[in-house]
Amino acid sequence: MAGAEGAGSGRGQQNGDGAGGKRPRLVAEPDRGNRVTVVLGAQWGDEGKGKVVDLLAMDADLVCRCQGGNNAGHTVVVGLVEYNFHLLPSGVLNRHATSFLGNGVVIHLPGLFEEAEKNLKKGPGLEGWESRTVISDRAHIVFDFHQAVDRIQEQQRQQQDGKNLGTTKKGIGPVYACKASRTGLRICDLLADFHEFSKKFRVLAQQYKAMYPALTINTEAELQQLKVYAERIRPLVKDGVYFMHQALHGPPKKILVEGANAALLDIDFGTYPFVTSSNCTVGGVCTGLGVPPCHIGKVYGVVKAYATRVGVGTFPTEQDNEIGELLQSRGQEFGVTTGRKRRCGWLDLMLVRYAHMINGFSALALTKLDILDTFPEIKVGVEYRLEGKPIAYFPANQELLNKVSVGYETLPGWQCSTEQARSFADLPPQAQSYVHFIERYLGVPVKWVGVGKFRESIIKIF
Repeated sequence: MAGAEGAGSGRGQQNGDGAGGKRPRLVAEPDRGNRVTVVLGAQWGDEGKGKVVDLLAMDADLVCRCQGGNNAGHTVVVGLVEYNFHLLPSGVLNRHATSFLGNGVVIHLPGLFEEAEKNLKKGPGLEGWESRTVISDRAHIVFDFHQAVDRIQEQQRQQQDGKNLGTTKKGIGPVYACKASRTGLRICDLLADFHEFSKKFRVLAQQYKAMYPALTINTEAELQQLKVYAERIRPLVKDGVYFMHQALHGPPKKILVEGANAALLDIDFGTYPFVTSSNCTVGGVCTGLGVPPCHIGKVYGVVKAYATRVGVGTFPTEQDNEIGELLQSRGQEFGVTTGRKRRCGWLDLMLVRYAHMINGFSALALTKLDILDTFPEIKVGVEYRLEGKPIAYFPANQELLNKVSVGYETLPGWQCSTEQARSFADLPPQAQSYVHFIERYLGVPVKWVGVGKFRESIIKIF
């Protein structure tokens, strides 16, 4: 089997010839092979990860998604064409790179092909996407009834508690619940024995009907649709473990991983329960792709120059006033997936520092700095207080987090346009000071600054 030799053999020097029944002993560490570069959101998503990935993907050989589904939304503007991605990595626009959907991704097959078709109508960027896309055989499948259940659950929460989680209703929670309860179905099941797959699908559908009597499932129609999709994706599917192993241990490759969602939406480390259902921090790269930790290279955190959040959940620096409205209108803050208006507030460095603790960012990309161009002064959250006393941590409990008061540092604005800046020196001194303040507080360098929505609007500092 391809890759088996590499998987079972170390590349270190051996001591002894194995004579007398003794196994040879390795006396040097094996060659670690290629490293992966990771791009992750450092807030609540919508930071502009797609633009950073698009920049890095220009010379990448392999661009990967490791978690989430079509609940994510990444926008990339090329020329005058705005592409929106939900399941496909933003790097699919690079015709010389392979795009890989790993085992940690949950895939709604109709959604995948609808996304491709919509983007194909916008411009030529996605032409031939199937020939350069690989799907892990271990990825779980999102069914239409998962999405229906998601909607029912949100309605129930609203009726019972007066509020819901604000999910995208894409079936992400229900499919990950299936995965955890070991009743889910994977791509490998779909492509193996379809008769067996159909039996398991019907059992799963019946289980959901028993739990949700109002649920309507057209079982046979969905199975027929899945049978068609099975043949369409068959050429794209590979054993993801061996595929990644060969990429890591074969010829030199530039491998890029595009995180979906963000640190504060992580199922373990986010503002639970107002989070997504997967690990969107760096650990999810290992589990969602089958990448050993020793192959993690640079980890870049993407930070918006102010803070936004879609839906419900705690937001310490939210500005529910004219400042928030100005940030929302200037930043055109609407969700790519849902179209919902985003809540806006000042940059929260306590929150970003917490994300750095978990992910160990090598450097940052600071996006949408131009949205702050009109403000005479800019505030940055630098401290949390509980009952008047400073706290040095990010509270896990949402009731506690709701009670924190934020200490702000007020910095002078620059009140001029930064949109035409193409080097750090082009930025006004106050804007440069804003970037330096963030670096000093976090102890992490800012590598890129975004001042617009176009490819050429990202300033590389080093």
